[in-house]
Amino acid sequence: MKVLMVLTSHDEMGDTGHKTGFWLEEFAAPYYAFLDAGVEVVLASPAGGQPPVDPNSDAEDAQTDATKRFKQDTSARQTLANTAKLSTVNADDFDAVFYPGGHGPLWDLANDPDSIRLIETFERQGKVIGAVCHAPGVFKNVKGDNGEPFVKDRKVTGFTNSEEDAVQLTEVVPFLVEDMLKESGADYSRGDDWGSYVVVDGKLVTGQNPASSEEAAQALIKALS
Repeated sequence: MKVLMVLTSHDEMGDTGHKTGFWLEEFAAPYYAFLDAGVEVVLASPAGGQPPVDPNSDAEDAQTDATKRFKQDTSARQTLANTAKLSTVNADDFDAVFYPGGHGPLWDLANDPDSIRLIETFERQGKVIGAVCHAPGVFKNVKGDNGEPFVKDRKVTGFTNSEEDAVQLTEVVPFLVEDMLKESGADYSRGDDWGSYVVVDGKLVTGQNPASSEEAAQALIKALS
């Protein structure tokens, strides 16, 4: 089995002057879940090379077993520093795709033609698609074969409006993940703020927040098998 993990290349939090990127736990926990299950992992990003890590996700109070393991893993850090350019990726080479969150994807991947085309191809090929936290935002401009929004009538979750409000970024982000999913016709549901909550709808796996990363990855592995 081979999984493509797609990370953001965007590092600016709107015009606030603050940095953003991908959320470390949302990369590290799934990355090791896949590797430990014997799944081959390839990393890609729009710009290729080293994707930006959200500095808040690298803070002491955000560390988890997976992020600590990553810090000690020279090979993993080197792999992350050399992500493939998304435009060079061939969907035929993979069994599934997984998008870690962080705020970055709302600015780049949500509008990235290569990402949109990739998801639409995976969908047509009947492959597993996963996204956690803000990453369900990457579905914003993805369409099904019928021209309808990709998430229409599908059971999904993603970062909640109340979680966004809690981190005081409601007015900063280009769109709210919960609102976008609902406006696109998705059957959106949520758990408690900051608790693990994962929704599986056929071959689509979504997780609500950073705490959902490990569970979402395990659900994707199950969907693969």
